Amino acid sequence: MALTLAALVAERPLGLRVRAAEAGLDRAIGWVHPTELTDPQAFLEGGELLLTTGLTLDETTSPGYIRRLVDVGVAGLGFGVGLSHESIPRSLVDTAEEVGLPVLEVPRKTPFIAITRAVSRAVAADEYASLVRTGKGQQELTRTAVGKGGPGGVVRKLAKLVDGWVLLLDSSGAVIEASPSARPFADELQDDFARLRAGTLVTVAGEYEVVLQTLDTRARGVLAVGTREPLDAAGQHIVNTAVSLLSLALEQNRENVGALRRLRSGLCDLLAAGQTELATRTMKSLWGGVPEAPWSVLAVAGPASARRSLADALDAEVAGDKVFFGESGAFVVALGDVETVARQASRIGGLHAGLSDPVSTVDFPAGLRQAKQAAEAAKAERSPLVRFAEHAGRGFLELVDSQAAQAFSDSLLAPLRHHDETGRGELVASLTCWLEHHGHWDLASARLGVHRHTLRNRMRKVAELTGRDLDSPGVRAEFWLALQVSGG
Repeated sequence: MALTLAALVAERPLGLRVRAAEAGLDRAIGWVHPTELTDPQAFLEGGELLLTTGLTLDETTSPGYIRRLVDVGVAGLGFGVGLSHESIPRSLVDTAEEVGLPVLEVPRKTPFIAITRAVSRAVAADEYASLVRTGKGQQELTRTAVGKGGPGGVVRKLAKLVDGWVLLLDSSGAVIEASPSARPFADELQDDFARLRAGTLVTVAGEYEVVLQTLDTRARGVLAVGTREPLDAAGQHIVNTAVSLLSLALEQNRENVGALRRLRSGLCDLLAAGQTELATRTMKSLWGGVPEAPWSVLAVAGPASARRSLADALDAEVAGDKVFFGESGAFVVALGDVETVARQASRIGGLHAGLSDPVSTVDFPAGLRQAKQAAEAAKAERSPLVRFAEHAGRGFLELVDSQAAQAFSDSLLAPLRHHDETGRGELVASLTCWLEHHGHWDLASARLGVHRHTLRNRMRKVAELTGRDLDSPGVRAEFWLALQVSGG
């Protein structure tokens, strides 16, 4: 920490006495500069402790002299007495008190060089401490980066080193990693993030000064560092080190993600080609498992940028043994927990999904064709999701006279609706779900949230009330047609 005027006054051998603006003694001393010039502004940068014997000063010239020193931003004035002046001019002290410039009286016995040495020792010690802190911080960040901590570890370590909070943001301003308590600042920084193209931007968030610095990566990323006090030189060096380490880590991760996505696409191609055993064996070796069959295949169509955003979101959220996704041509294809994929697609916007009927692992090619056809239909209709069963059903309905179809539907479903209106069950909803799942008892009962025996009892009641045999494919088709006409 830089030497302050108060700390310099506290060094008793110097014998310094405060004569004006004692409240400003917390100012740091950048350097010491002795001069007898009446106007030394051209030779000062600000932050200096100026030393003078007042050779050219008197009661008339002192007020203007003090104001010129304030204009250039000096930290304080050391006035040597016993040479040009036995005491400090009264007008100098009064003006300094008025404008808040600390004035220290330097006794005749204290040479200016003693003050210069004291400040020089403190500056050297401060620079050495800064150098040590910088080196230690760089070492800690590097160990974290090459260890198991990864980018998240680097972010948290950096927050501790600068005694603040840190956010790592992606190209959209979304949070990739955050130190504790940092996430609430992400929304507040969005306008500043949008203004930053490259380099560094300093802004304010609440009581924190925030440094936004772009990362040296192909994908635009930004590191945001918030501290209560402006970063000193050591802090700036440590932040620059973190930027370099995070840039390298994210670029390597980008390459790894690209390779993994190409592998996923290859596995999609294997499944589509009927190489089920090879594809599933590879999935197990990479992710420890395969989504449980039967598979509902989801195909998502849309602009390439939106599909990439979907893949990014899925990389961060999904588990390999619960859902598998990859690319097949102009589609993102998923199987397993497809609801997660559909939910992410709806958040991104501009994407249209198609869902196949449940298929076995060996029937994946057929499921993929269904999903792509349904996705194309969803795209044409500007719908977020179309199920293949609905798409296929609508195609048949266009061939049937609407009035005749409605009369048929009302007649066939009337007993079921009457039964449901009495509050004794949910036959229409249960029949719809059961047909959507092609008579698969476990899948349909799970979707309805009832036991499969309950579902079986309901289907027996449907057969009893309508006098139709649900084991007959033709009867199932008739019921499906009636439900489609009635809107389910």
